[in-house]
Amino acid sequence: MVLLASACATEQGLSDVMQRPAERALLAGLRAYEDGQYTDAERELKRALVTGLVSAKDQSAAYKHLAFVYCTSNRVAECDQAFRQAIAADPEFALTRAEAGHPMWGPVYRRVTAGR
Repeated sequence: MVLLASACATEQGLSDVMQRPAERALLAGLRAYEDGQYTDAERELKRALVTGLVSAKDQSAAYKHLAFVYCTSNRVAECDQAFRQAIAADPEFALTRAEAGHPMWGPVYRRVTAGR
């Protein structure tokens, strides 16, 4: 599970962060993704972004998981765009080596980051 970066970056505790709708939606989206409920994950991750995630790291995590959902459903253009948005939200964004090697989204990610 991804630790919400906004909880670490401030003096607030996790219970304070979870009072914010965007962060609750992000957590719900990540849980749904991990459970293989990709339609629910997509809905919650989009809700998190629209509602206004505070942390750039949280924003990039939401876009990353949206990219994974898009690629697994063969929506390559949307996958590409989500990776670009993850990088725009957090210029330090990068997939792990294992994630970058994934056969579905790895090639899209490598194409997006080729000129970086």
